[in-house]
Parts: sequence; C-alpha cells; structure tokens
Amino acid sequence: MAITAAMVKELREATAAGMMDAKKALTETDGDFDAAVDWLRTKGLAKAAKKSGRTAAEGLVAVAVEGGKGVAVEVNSETDFVAKNAEFQGVVSAIAQAALKVSDVEALAAADLGGKSVADTITAKIATIGENLGLRRMATVEGDTVVSYVHNAAADGLGKIGVLVALKGDNEAFGKQVAMHIAAANPAALGEADLDPAVVEKEKQVQMDIARESGKPENIIENMIVGRMKKFIAESTLLGQAFVINPDLTVEKAAADAGVEIVAFVRLEVGEGIEKEEDNFAAEVAAMQG
Repeated sequence: MAITAAMVKELREATAAGMMDAKKALTETDGDFDAAVDWLRTKGLAKAAKKSGRTAAEGLVAVAVEGGKGVAVEVNSETDFVAKNAEFQGVVSAIAQAALKVSDVEALAAADLGGKSVADTITAKIATIGENLGLRRMATVEGDTVVSYVHNAAADGLGKIGVLVALKGDNEAFGKQVAMHIAAANPAALGEADLDPAVVEKEKQVQMDIARESGKPENIIENMIVGRMKKFIAESTLLGQAFVINPDLTVEKAAADAGVEIVAFVRLEVGEGIEKEEDNFAAEVAAMQG
C-alpha cells in the first residue's frame, strides 16, 4: 500500500511521533493506522503525545559562535534534572550548531540534524528522556567580533543564562567583560532608540503620578520628570548603565576607551516569560480517589 503524506501527518498528530518514525510505522504495518499506533507504542515513540501538554519551563540555553556570527538557542524541559542529563545537553549543543546555518527558529526546527529535522529529533527525545521538551526560541548577532558567555555553565556553552555581544572592532577580552555585565544587569535594550516606546511612556506616566502626589507646581514637576526619565533610560539601556567593572564609566564610555563599539547583544534566560504550573498534591490525590 502506498504511504501518503496525509497518512503520515494524521499519525504524527495522533501520536506526536517524528515524521520518519511515523512513515516507518505505516510502512511496517502496510498502512494500517491502528497497527501503526501500536507499532510506535511498542518502540516507545508514541509517549510524546501524553507528555506534550505539560509545561516545559526548565532546560538550557546554548550559545555558539562562528566567525562574525553568534547564536543563542533555548530548549526547554519540564525539570532541571533533565537539564543535567548528558543526552539532553548533547542534543541542545547540536541544535545550537545547526542554528549557525539558519536565520530564525522556524528554519531551525526544519534544519537537518543527523538525518532528522530538529523538530523530529526533539519529538524522539521526548519519548526516550520521558519529559515534554520544546525548542522555544533563538537569537542571533553579527559583528566584527562576537563573544559569548554562559552564566553558571552546566557544560561548555550551556547554562541557564546565555549572552552574546557583537562588537565593531576587535577586543575580545572587553567583549567578555560586557557579556558578564549583561548577564548580571539584564539591560532592556542596547540604547535609548531601542527601548520599547510603550514601556518608556508607561514609566513616564508613573513618574508623573508620583510627582503630582508631592503637590508641587506643574513646572517643577516637568523638570523632575526630565531628570527621572533620564535616570530610567540610563539604567534600562546597556550603553547607559554604569559598567560593573568600573562603575565610574558608562558601558558606552568604557567601550570607546577600549577602542570598540557595541553594535548588538542578546541575553536569553531559561524559562523567562513562561508561566509555570503549580503542583497541587492534595488536588491530585483527591482526583485519584474519584
């Protein structure tokens, strides 16, 4: 019986198996859908369907640099225990290397990883590792010099916080210092022009409300707001922040003294922005009792 793409798609959706695994299951069972599901279950490749609804908010960030390009990739797991698993770490490192050849996370999911797509590789690992896993995001920077840094590395190039810094000019040692600064200070943007206007406006309104509570005249309040917003922008942007290595200098001034210009940065932290499920053991026991 001819195995069609539609048959493979239907089986993948039902079992969350990888594309090649689904096709092989249908081939082995002569296109019998139910038999193919059983075949996948016996091979441990249909487990993913049961796990795919669980929140994956742990995991690893991997960084990789090649020439003037750097990539950072976040791959999530359900528990920190899996993030320490050598098999999982190997997969995440390989995904980061594949990311050097693509431009976005969609292309990365489809990229080849030893004969399988990255997406299918992750699906297969859900079955073998036993947790829901997910390729969440990637980011890239480019420059004359690109430096990477991982805070509290779990393995080479892998950890909870990954940073990339792109420089115009050549000063890798300074780039490493800036990367460590970014890991600690977590700037919202490179410079004032890169800040989200909505965030700036919201802060301005908050500061105006605070100032008006003081009962001071409007002209005094306006001057107060100018100073407060200047401080907010400095503290929120990498170039405006006090450099952790020498707080007497802004990062921008330190870069100029080092003979380089910072053109881009990326900071990825595992799980940021993911709403984690809270375990309710009592509710689980009650549900089990019917």
